[in-house]
Amino acid sequence: MLEQLNPIIILIIIAVYFAALIGISYFTSKDSDNEDFFVAGRQSPWYLVAFGMIGASLSGVTFISVPGWVDASQFSYMQMVLGYLFGYAFIAFVLMPMYYKLQLTSIYTYLEKRFGRVSYKTGAIFFLISRTIGAAFRLYLVAIVLQQFVMEPFGIPFPVTVLGTIFLIWVYTFKGGIKTIVWTDTLQTLSMLVAVVMTIFFISQKMELGIGDMVGMIQQSDYSQIFFFDDFFSDGKHFIKRFLAGVFIAIVMTGLDQDMMQKNLSCRTLVDAQKNMISFSIVLVFVNLLFLAMGALLFLYANSVGIEVPGKTDLLYPTIALQHLPPIAGIVFIIGLVAAAYSSADSALTSLTTSFCIDILDFEKKKEESDGSINSELKQTRTFVHIGFSILLFFVIIIFWSINDDAVISQIFKVAGYTYGPLLGLYFFGFFTKQQVYDKWVWLICLMAPILSGILNWLAPILLGITFKFEILIINGLLTFIGLFFISYYDADAAENVLDGAIIDIDMYIHIINYYYLYLFDFCNKKCVYYVKT
Repeated sequence: MLEQLNPIIILIIIAVYFAALIGISYFTSKDSDNEDFFVAGRQSPWYLVAFGMIGASLSGVTFISVPGWVDASQFSYMQMVLGYLFGYAFIAFVLMPMYYKLQLTSIYTYLEKRFGRVSYKTGAIFFLISRTIGAAFRLYLVAIVLQQFVMEPFGIPFPVTVLGTIFLIWVYTFKGGIKTIVWTDTLQTLSMLVAVVMTIFFISQKMELGIGDMVGMIQQSDYSQIFFFDDFFSDGKHFIKRFLAGVFIAIVMTGLDQDMMQKNLSCRTLVDAQKNMISFSIVLVFVNLLFLAMGALLFLYANSVGIEVPGKTDLLYPTIALQHLPPIAGIVFIIGLVAAAYSSADSALTSLTTSFCIDILDFEKKKEESDGSINSELKQTRTFVHIGFSILLFFVIIIFWSINDDAVISQIFKVAGYTYGPLLGLYFFGFFTKQQVYDKWVWLICLMAPILSGILNWLAPILLGITFKFEILIINGLLTFIGLFFISYYDADAAENVLDGAIIDIDMYIHIINYYYLYLFDFCNKKCVYYVKT
C-alpha cells in the first residue's frame, strides 16, 4: 500500500487540497476589513455555518482519537453527545438572544457590561489560555500522524512539519478571517465525512459485509454498549456523569467560546443563528455515531486479520487506512486528516486574534474614539497579532511533543475542565443572579477555583472513593459561582441598569427549551436505541 501511495503522492494531494483552500481565500477575502475578519460583516448564510461547524467541532480529535477510544470506552461517548444536545438548546434559546441583543463581536464584552473591566479581562484571558491549549492539542495530534506517515521518509524533523502546518493556516486566514473560514470549513467538513464513509465502505468490502451485516456485527460486538448505569461513584462512564458533562461541555466549549460563537455571530439574524445551532446539533449526533461505528469496525477488522493494535490507539485508524486498505482509502484518509486539523485550527487562530484585538487591545473602543483614520493602523496591528498567535501555537505544540504521554482526547477535556470552569461560573452567575461583584477580586476567585478543583480531583478517589473525569468542569464552575457569591452585593440601581441586556430572564425561554428538550429526547431515543447492546 505505502509503495503505491508514497510520500511524494501524499504531498501532491495535500498541495492540491491547500490550493483549493487558498483559492477560496482569494475570492472571499477581497476588500476585507476588520469587520469582515471578525464577524464576516454579519452576512454569513446560516446553513454554511451549520455545516462548517460540524468539522470545527469534530476536529482531528474526533477524526483519530474517538475511533481509537472505542476499545476502552465502547460507545459510552454517545452519552456525552446526547448531553451536547441539551447544551446546544441552551445556547440557541438562551445565550444567542442575549449575544444578538447586545450586538457583541467578542462574547466576553458581556462580562464588562455585567460586572466590570477586571471580570471582562479575566474571562478573555481564560479563553485565550483555553483555546491556545486546545488548538495546540488538536494540531499536535494531526502533526504526529503526518510526521510518521509522510514527513519521516523525507527526513523532515517534527518542528518543521509543525511550522509548515501553521504557516499554511496563516496563509489562507490572515486576510479574510471568519469571512473565509465559513467557506473553507464547509469544504473541510465535507472532506472529513467523505473520508469516514469511504473508510467504512472499504472495510466492509474487505470483510465481505453488507450494510445490515455490518450493523449487526457492531451491535453484537463488545464495543457497542452505549449506556452505563453500574457504579455512579467509581465508574467514569456512568450515564449521569457523562450526560451532565456533555451538557456543560457544550455550553462552555461552544456557547462561551469565542471560537465557536464567532461563526454564529456572523449570521445575518438571530433566527438564522438559531437555525444553524439546532440543525448542527442534531446532525452532530449521527456524525459522532458514525465515527464510533467506524472505530468498532477498525478494531473488528484488526482482530479478524491479525493486525497488531498500536499501543496508542490514536494510530489505529491511520495504520489501517494507509497500510491495509486500497490506495484510494489512503488518499481520502490524508485529505480527511488534513481537513480535520485545519477545520478547527483555522477558526481557533482567528478567534484568538479576534479576542486579543477586541478584549485585550480594545479595538472597538479605539475605533469609536477615533475619526476613522485609525482603521488602517488597527488592521496592521491585527496582522501582527495573527502572526504572534501562530508563533505561540508552534511553541506550545513543540512542548506537548516533548511531554505528552496520554490519550489526546482525554487531555483536551481534562485541560478544558480546568480552564473553562471559571468562564462557566462567571457567566452563570451573571445570567441567573442580579448580584453585583467586587470586580477587583474576580481574578482571584477565577484563579482559586481551578486550583481547588485540582486538589479535590486528587483527594476524592483517596478519601471518598469517587472518580471525577469530565464532570470536573461542573465542579470548577460551581466553585467559581460560590466564590463570586462571597464577593457579591446587591445594588438596586446597578441591577436595574443591567437587567434588560445582561441578565437572562429565563422564564421567557423555559417553555421553548422544554419543548425542544422533549422533542430531541424522543427523536434521539428512537434512533439510538437500535444500537444499544441487548
